[in-house]
Amino acid sequence: MQKVELEITGLSHTITQSQSYAVLLSEVHGQRKLPIVIGAFEAQAIAVAIEKVVINRPLSHDLIKNMFTVFQINLREVLIDNLQEGIFYSKLICEKDGQEFDIDSRTSDALALAVRFNCPIYTYEFILDSAGAIINEPEPDDDNEEDENEEEDIDALEELSPTGFSSESGSDLTNMSLKELNDRLREFLEHEDYESAARIRDEIEKRKKP
Repeated sequence: MQKVELEITGLSHTITQSQSYAVLLSEVHGQRKLPIVIGAFEAQAIAVAIEKVVINRPLSHDLIKNMFTVFQINLREVLIDNLQEGIFYSKLICEKDGQEFDIDSRTSDALALAVRFNCPIYTYEFILDSAGAIINEPEPDDDNEEDENEEEDIDALEELSPTGFSSESGSDLTNMSLKELNDRLREFLEHEDYESAARIRDEIEKRKKP
């Protein structure tokens, strides 16, 4: 299958999920964009690396990079290789002593490592066909307008992301039946939205108390 190179061009708080973010991947040699909803921790890990923020103690992804370096493992590329039921699947394509091997990874973790290793990010055509979109590019002569348009692009594309779900506010949860809560809990767990799942779990536990 033909691979398509992507690059991270945006990171924004989502409009549909509390405590979640959308990372925007853009086709390097094209106009298609791929939005992926990620958790707050992974968003912070990506932002820290992009902005080259110096922190006192290494984050988990920094620790992984340090371990790769010590054991002389080279991360050659990140490959977003599948999309099933709204979940993106990825692999770390690595090399050591001239031998290539791959490691399964959550896409959010893979992107955080790609930024740290400065390695390319790829996906397949069928994934872009399924979850990508084409957005009109802003005029290059106005930096402020470009920033605003980028934020709008992320908000618009996040609605198209197959991993995007509506956030559950406290008032919404109290109006839901126990069966509805359990259904939503399973849905969030299947899509790895653990923060939303935790809020629903807390509401279920609250109702179990006498």
